[in-house]
Amino acid sequence: MVTHVPAEAHGDERGALLSFVEAQRGAIRRSLIGLTEEQAASRPSASGLSLSGLLKHVAETELNWLCLAQQCPNEKARTEETWADSFRLVGDENVPQMLEFWAKVAAETEEFVHSVDSMNDTFPLPEAPWFPKDEKCSMRWLLVHLVEEIARHAGHADIIRESLDGRTAFELIAHDAG
Repeated sequence: MVTHVPAEAHGDERGALLSFVEAQRGAIRRSLIGLTEEQAASRPSASGLSLSGLLKHVAETELNWLCLAQQCPNEKARTEETWADSFRLVGDENVPQMLEFWAKVAAETEEFVHSVDSMNDTFPLPEAPWFPKDEKCSMRWLLVHLVEEIARHAGHADIIRESLDGRTAFELIAHDAG
């Protein structure tokens, strides 16, 4: 989705990358404008994805990467048994709560990224079959990965929203801008 992202927000690489992460977050948030909880939870395609589920997933994913980078425990870490719950709201969870949760995670991400000495600082990747053993990645990689992850799901959100009520990302951008 075309939106203008300042290339040098805050005058440096961190600001630019954080701005691109925020632009993708905005795409997910806009996909939920004006929907009921039931509409946000509906799955209008064969994939089984919903807008509220995507919201929860990207928020938890960002938290997970933030915890990995900070090398601290993640209280919301998923197991193989609970993985599917990262793509759907459960219990009394709702869209406003997920938006508030994600806003807090986003603020923590920005604060953390601004606190590191260098974008070249690294942290270990978790043990997983898809990661090389004992591999580390940089803060730069973290932010580029968040752009990739959130943008992928923002594209899913565009399709789901248009399937629900015909509203396109362009219309939602215009609505959000007033």
